Amino acid sequence: MQYRRLGTSGIKVSTLSFGSWVTFKNQVDVDRAIECLDAAKQAGVNFFDNAEAYAGGESERIMGKAIKELGWARHEYLVSSKFFWGLHQGPNTKNTLNRKYLLEAIEASLDRFDLDYLDLIYCHRADPETPIEETVRAMSDAIERGWAMYWGTSEWTADEIRAAWDVADRHGWHKPVMEQPQYNLFHRERVEKEYARLYEDIGLGTTIWSPLASGLLTGKYLDGIPEGSRGALEGFGWLAERLTDAEQNAMVRELKEVADDLDCSLAQLAIAWCANNPNVSTVITGASRVEQVHENLVALEVLPKLTDDVLARIDEITVP
Repeated sequence: MQYRRLGTSGIKVSTLSFGSWVTFKNQVDVDRAIECLDAAKQAGVNFFDNAEAYAGGESERIMGKAIKELGWARHEYLVSSKFFWGLHQGPNTKNTLNRKYLLEAIEASLDRFDLDYLDLIYCHRADPETPIEETVRAMSDAIERGWAMYWGTSEWTADEIRAAWDVADRHGWHKPVMEQPQYNLFHRERVEKEYARLYEDIGLGTTIWSPLASGLLTGKYLDGIPEGSRGALEGFGWLAERLTDAEQNAMVRELKEVADDLDCSLAQLAIAWCANNPNVSTVITGASRVEQVHENLVALEVLPKLTDDVLARIDEITVP
């Protein structure tokens, strides 16, 4: 495993990390979670991503129980959660980043994980209705209270991130360290262009999600939605149209030829391509079976094969 600094912070994250979105509770119970987390950590993964909204908080409970069962020492791993969507109905608890919600939500997350602190916490989306000073101070205060070590954002615009950083800098509060954006061969603009100046200007780190475009880049949807796949899960029907997009699946067929030439799977190629970006601190991978964990980790062996010629070939297929 390779490790990279999270932006210009002192903390280091494994190049490949493990996340629980969609899988935990929907496809993975505590026993399966134990198997997957153990396999990932045995391979050197040290960052495990989660969110309050994943399975209505149950994803955090499952991950917390699995970690406790595995008996990991707290210094051996990093765990995160994200806040915005909320778990309770009400004007101050849904789709918000107000101070009351944030501090209560972070404390509740710690209870579900059964942890004293989280390593990384995120504002899961931006909230245009809450003053950014209020949000930044609440996140900074969570760190001051010892509930978290670092804070960041997820799917914020470059202007929103810079505004938050400037507010924190002006008041001497803890600054946002990382952003968690979607990044894959079909979703490149934000990471590669919009955030370009932030990497150097404020030392932004990135913990990117959906390297496989929700599974599209695995090739499993070339002939429709297979039974038992993410696209077939109850409540995830909204993914079906994207996963069966004819134009993108045509690109996937061409990418399969590149993967075959490199003697790797489509998934390994897509994950390695994300990790090849020097502004990506870590690539969050997911798995519902321990075999998928092992397969994803082989992407590290594909990284050295991504020569300039190979990357140009990939660009010819995927860049609009």
